[in-house]
Amino acid sequence: MRVHQSSERLPQEGQLAWKLAELATDTVPVDDDVAEMIVNRIIDNAGVAAAALYRRPVANARAQALRHPSAHGSTIFGCEPGTRASPEWAAWANGVAVRELDFHDTFLAEEYSHPADNIPPLVAVAQHTGKSGAALARGIATAYEVQIDLARAISLHRHKIDHVAHLGPSVAAGIGALLDLPTEVVFHAIGQALHVTTSTRQSRKGEISSWKAYAPAFAAKMAIEAIDRAMRGEGAPTPIYEGEDGVIAQLLDGADARYTVRLPAPGEPKRAILDSFTKEHSAEYQAQAFIDLARRLRTQIPDPSTVRSITLFTSHHTHHVIGTGARDPQKLDPRASRETLDHSLMYIFAVALEDGAWHEVDSYTPERASRPSTVALWHKISTVEDADWTRRYRSSDPKEQAFGGRAVVVLDDGRSIEQELAVADAHPLGTRPFARPQYVEKLRRLAGGVVPDAEVDRFLAVASRLDSLGGDELAGLTFTVAGLEDATPTGGLL
Repeated sequence: MRVHQSSERLPQEGQLAWKLAELATDTVPVDDDVAEMIVNRIIDNAGVAAAALYRRPVANARAQALRHPSAHGSTIFGCEPGTRASPEWAAWANGVAVRELDFHDTFLAEEYSHPADNIPPLVAVAQHTGKSGAALARGIATAYEVQIDLARAISLHRHKIDHVAHLGPSVAAGIGALLDLPTEVVFHAIGQALHVTTSTRQSRKGEISSWKAYAPAFAAKMAIEAIDRAMRGEGAPTPIYEGEDGVIAQLLDGADARYTVRLPAPGEPKRAILDSFTKEHSAEYQAQAFIDLARRLRTQIPDPSTVRSITLFTSHHTHHVIGTGARDPQKLDPRASRETLDHSLMYIFAVALEDGAWHEVDSYTPERASRPSTVALWHKISTVEDADWTRRYRSSDPKEQAFGGRAVVVLDDGRSIEQELAVADAHPLGTRPFARPQYVEKLRRLAGGVVPDAEVDRFLAVASRLDSLGGDELAGLTFTVAGLEDATPTGGLL
């Protein structure tokens, strides 16, 4: 791709948005291993949503969605099956629930992403329209393909643009595949979705707030509305990527930029979901391997108070986003929000080293963050960019790609301990890669005490049959918690 002046009149067929729309409307079958992974990620989303169900941002998003009931509509996590909201609002509520704990899947390349953010809006639209489980799987495979292919090629964070700018187009493309829409309709929906979901990275910088969980849900909601408008015949800014005032020229690398986005050929299966990976720990993905590394080091450092300093050598991205290279004093502040601590590798490594474990709630409490021994250790930790770890982070070879680093621990007696870990234990190339049993165990653990065991069993039985589900059965892709609607907060404007 390159920037085109308006006088050049770049045809629709030569635009990236059109190529993505063609990809979406190419009805290639979903491979068996891809279908299996789609079910895994639906299970994964349900688990992290269950664990977040009573948290304030999730409860408020649910309250907003419940103000938009629909006779057909879509289900909301935790609510009774007969409680339906319009699909864009159900996607909003469920998207926030899935994203709140920063605990679902990830893909990292030129840009980072949480491609399971695509699943709530696609499930919502499928439920609303009565589409089959097979059609839903095709839509999810498409959405993953689009977001991951964009993330491989186009860096947004380098230009301080939030990563959800790739999510709006991927949701629109996935819905286009799900509904079997014409290419031109999907083209305009992709353009509209991109146009309204480009925002700055301040949502993940400094004092990070609950908007971090809302931003992907907002992008998904906007994409559903873009599909609705495009189906009614409304157009999009064109060319949205390549125009002289478009995204590339004005928001990314500028007028002289060149990008190559590699997409599957016509008839080629959409397999990008297999290149993504989920989380064993509720923290930013680049911290996953470091949590596992800290747990290993705990056996060699029985008393963390004897540590003089810890230096973590890692990639450019890890150093500058969640490390000391970010130059965010909030990342060293015991009073920081949970969302900020989630993006502080120094805090995460200190707690994991002290506890030899990590917990999605207990590791983030104000009491835990302000423990004097933790604060002292936390402030002895720094990160350094290492060129080789940056190279491996950006590698296109899955066997070489790495998201971890090397820890150098200096003790008070002068001894030095060094250890490194390239990928998290749960990574496909890790020591304990996730497969269906691990996804199920994660769901059961996170839903424990929130969702009744019988309801978890019912959900798993439905999800495991995704490929054969009829439209009337897709409402089963949720879970119910008795009394939740009565516990949903009131207030607000609407």
